[in-house]
Amino acid sequence: MTMHQLTIHEAHELLKAKQLSSVELTKASLGRIHQVEPEVRALVTITDELALKQAQKADELIAAGDISPLTGIPVLIKDNMCTKGTKTTCSSKMLENFVPPYNATVVEKLNACSVVIIGKANMDEFAMGSSTENSALFTTHNPWDLSRVPGGSSGGSAAAVAASETIYALGSDTGGSIRQPAGFCSVTGLKPTYGRVSRYGLVAFASSLDQIGPLTQDVTDCALVLNAIAGYDPRDSTSVPYPTPDYTQCLTANIKGLHIGVPKEYFVEGMQTEVATAMRAAINKLEELGATIDWEVSLPHTPYALAVYYIIAPSEASANLARYDGVKYGYSCQDADSMWEAMEKTRQHGFGAEVKRRIMLGTYALSAGYYDAYYLKAQKVRTLIRQEFDQAFEKFDALVTPTSPTVPFKIGERVDDPLQMYLSDVCTLPINIAGVPAISIPAGFANGLPIGMQIIGKPFSEETILKIAHAYQQATDWHKKKPEI
Repeated sequence: MTMHQLTIHEAHELLKAKQLSSVELTKASLGRIHQVEPEVRALVTITDELALKQAQKADELIAAGDISPLTGIPVLIKDNMCTKGTKTTCSSKMLENFVPPYNATVVEKLNACSVVIIGKANMDEFAMGSSTENSALFTTHNPWDLSRVPGGSSGGSAAAVAASETIYALGSDTGGSIRQPAGFCSVTGLKPTYGRVSRYGLVAFASSLDQIGPLTQDVTDCALVLNAIAGYDPRDSTSVPYPTPDYTQCLTANIKGLHIGVPKEYFVEGMQTEVATAMRAAINKLEELGATIDWEVSLPHTPYALAVYYIIAPSEASANLARYDGVKYGYSCQDADSMWEAMEKTRQHGFGAEVKRRIMLGTYALSAGYYDAYYLKAQKVRTLIRQEFDQAFEKFDALVTPTSPTVPFKIGERVDDPLQMYLSDVCTLPINIAGVPAISIPAGFANGLPIGMQIIGKPFSEETILKIAHAYQQATDWHKKKPEI
């Protein structure tokens, strides 16, 4: 195994034993980026100079005996998290030259661990999309098949981890944007409980749904990153002052006695046969490991989740994106005769088609005469969906579903069919609506293309889903396979 393919925990042991320096590890990652980036196209910004400075500082700390599990290890940040002094574009023309004057809380927390930030990851514009084709900059390619999408909106983060351009990455998840690309790229991706990780400094898409989480090579790495970024933040009004455990303590291979439900609504019509087959094999493996499986669980409001999401998320986006008016910061159209025309042209040329589509959907749902019919009704159904999860977790320790009903699709295949694109997230959307945690882990391949398994837990039960995911990875080697690129 080469240096750039090391996991966090493997790299940490080598750094601690002084068999490897952070500078060597960083140079290996940067070398890998320059080798494969022309094909994968996962990074918006490569921070070579910053990374090498941070690596040198990390080596000094390690020499002095000051080392944490993440010290000196390269990380890639999704480009919707503020990084002081480094561009944060949200892969949008609207923010293509925006350099934040402050760091997001998660970036602050990683810097406190003396990590090495090697760059910013490509994404669907303002995190709105399921394929990274909505980036205003370029489309990221799936390392397993360069003609296919890596998923979205954290497609750059997932593809970079899969292609070994970075040891790990941060993504954000509003309706599946960590888990779906993790499934499509055969990496491990965790969406924590809403409120577990601070959203301060995350450029808002839908504030009641957004959550930051890690994309890593295995579950152990996921637990290590969550240890660093989780916790209460008074600067985020939705952050929950709840105790944060050491997530590595739950990583045992023993899941005997755990009750796991399989909601039948997630095996949706149109699901690819190979995905259903791989999922059944993965769930049978959990049963072999000692878990009790119930295949007859029902969450009857699940079919409404897609409609609920595409009313609530665009409504919140409509409000959040109103700040991009060409006056305060970001792109500004100067070719106009009045303030109102300037604002209109700024938004016309600054936003891409998908962002404009969602702003219009949300504005319509919030408008007089339609608020009660759409937005208020969606919030009521959201409550029903959350109650169904609560009831299920009275009986089960976790629920297991496919991450996506299909393997990664071809670039361009769904770009003119928004509904088909939205259906890519049909298995992940309900989890954000309910605010519960979920993890996607590699669970097989169909014709060389990755398949992900999603494990869902009750609120603030990240330890349980990490334990189940870790036990599965200890018994299988899907997560160890690497694309040939």
